[in-house]
Amino acid sequence: MRSITTLDLQYAHRFYGFQGEAQYLHGHTGVLTIEVEDSINEGVNMVFPCNEIKNIAWDVLKNFDHALVLREDDPLLPAVLQVYEKQGIRNGAPTNTMKGVAFENELCKAYPECRLVVTKETMTVEGMIKIVYSLLKDKLNIVRLTFTSGVNAATETYEPKETKDRCPLCGVLLDENGVCPKCGYKK
Repeated sequence: MRSITTLDLQYAHRFYGFQGEAQYLHGHTGVLTIEVEDSINEGVNMVFPCNEIKNIAWDVLKNFDHALVLREDDPLLPAVLQVYEKQGIRNGAPTNTMKGVAFENELCKAYPECRLVVTKETMTVEGMIKIVYSLLKDKLNIVRLTFTSGVNAATETYEPKETKDRCPLCGVLLDENGVCPKCGYKK
């Protein structure tokens, strides 16, 4: 069975090197749908609490919300960083409270302190799905991701990896010691 949740992401980007309208800096509201598959947890009668899926995903994905997403070879990137430096906000500002966990992998790097994500590839809806899966595949048993941005949408399905060990009292993933971080249950 599956538990499904969605997240809204507001972001700006451009398709560097593209010969259409998307070559200009522009913004979107993106909707990410995450489908997680597992057995029904008998204690709470659900696969996974949807709010917990959202919490796990949001810890990382909030780096994309109200952020600028640029490809690493985009000539705008150094210019943006230079302006942020002049403004004194490159290393963060007191008003920047939406900082997610910094990350870096083969597809992208987040700079939470300046609301910037730098990608290896142009961030299309397909590219966002690849990025999201790379960031969450070890945290959630994802079987489908769908990302819609404006009139564009893409979806990808994945084989479930394994059953995740969850708390029988609240459904949250147990930590590596078999303890629920939410209610303290011990396996």
